[in-house]
Amino acid sequence: MNERRSAVRRTTKETDITISVSIDGTGRCAISTGINFLDHMMTALAKHSMIDLDVDAKSLDGIKHHLVEDTGITAGQAVDKALGDRRGITRFGHASVPMDESLAGATVDMVRRPYFKLSLGLSGSPVEDITGEDLAHFFQSLLSNLNCCTHLAVKYGENDHHMAEAAIKSLAVALRMAVSHDPAQSGVPSTKGAM
Repeated sequence: MNERRSAVRRTTKETDITISVSIDGTGRCAISTGINFLDHMMTALAKHSMIDLDVDAKSLDGIKHHLVEDTGITAGQAVDKALGDRRGITRFGHASVPMDESLAGATVDMVRRPYFKLSLGLSGSPVEDITGEDLAHFFQSLLSNLNCCTHLAVKYGENDHHMAEAAIKSLAVALRMAVSHDPAQSGVPSTKGAM
């Protein structure tokens, strides 16, 4: 397989974000968004997907919502770009991850048809230094731009921090499985011959 790396820069009047990924990494990351819980979520995504992730995200207008949204968009685009034509990947992945009283599950198909079904069940209260609304929007922005089919649901839980963390970890583990190299698969894993 070719080296699966990419870098995407998104610059608007609201934000300036650069994200670099290496799909075949070790989970190393350097994350700087200025939002502690968003940094925590991105770190968990890198660690449990084993995707190396460098994130340099700056707000230009001081509005957290824009920074959260654009970080999710850029991260999804960077992973999609690094995967290229997706030749030789496993394609499907799934994971169920507990976090104390919470349980989340993710199932992904790396086919290049963007669709997501998201059910976080968050109360809407702030989680650390991010609003519940913005946290949900981060997941929506990320999943919208991964260019794959994803079903992500928190099955139950009581603590929004735990529920969000279980969700990002289950997504990360499912991605790790789906993007892994399948030694039995020499081409694109689709009966169509293209993803």
